Amino acid sequence: MRRREFITALGGAATWPIAARAQQGERMRRIGVLLNRVADDPEAQARLKVFAQGLQQLGWAEGRNARMDVRWTAGVAANLHRYAAELVALMPDVILADGAVSVSALQGATRTVPIVFVAVPDPVGAGFVKSMARPGGNSTGFTAFEYAIAAKWLELLKEIAPRVTRAAVLRDPTIAVGIGQFAAIQAVGPIAMELSVVDLRDADAIEQDVAEFARGSNGGLIVTVGPFGANHPSLITSLANRYKLPAVYPFRYFVGVGGRCR
Repeated sequence: MRRREFITALGGAATWPIAARAQQGERMRRIGVLLNRVADDPEAQARLKVFAQGLQQLGWAEGRNARMDVRWTAGVAANLHRYAAELVALMPDVILADGAVSVSALQGATRTVPIVFVAVPDPVGAGFVKSMARPGGNSTGFTAFEYAIAAKWLELLKEIAPRVTRAAVLRDPTIAVGIGQFAAIQAVGPIAMELSVVDLRDADAIEQDVAEFARGSNGGLIVTVGPFGANHPSLITSLANRYKLPAVYPFRYFVGVGGRCR
């Protein structure tokens, strides 16, 4: 499907034409939302609120002509496919997907319901779309950043903490974005830095790995983008603060929960 045809087919969210709405009256539109966060996450709640406000400004009010069905996976892999299937079964007009893992689960559940994604670093590399110009299929959306920015995080760490000669890269090795970001960091040749990897899978294991890394001198942290970090920013920032490790975080909300450079 071409992008223009896809947007026309959405028939919902921020892309529904005003003229079409007038013709269709007040028929209830159903919007599915799959968020790979815990339900009480302040950042996710703020984003969902802004999304609802945007819909209302465009004439789509919850309970009047639109209904939003939200599922929170809490970063649990088993919840992804379960909630993706639940949302598809509700036969929504469109589904908003947060992050690559959410898109993957939804595409496994449907190839017809339109999916609009956000915060996906590399939708082409992940196989979600054929190209940025012509996505094809039933998915389109917004990319978060290019992998190359991860290399800048290493440069930034060296800039804010010149004495750092060792960097622990916190990443999720089970997803493409975790692999891609680390590869971009490794590719930075001019900076003399010893790199270590801390896999973001289990909270206890992360604490042990960071503690072991911190036993050496002149160390710092680089936190890459991934579901675990998004759902455990307080854990990660508390470890950096506890061991006095200068750190570079991918998003501002890490600073909001206590992240800072030492």
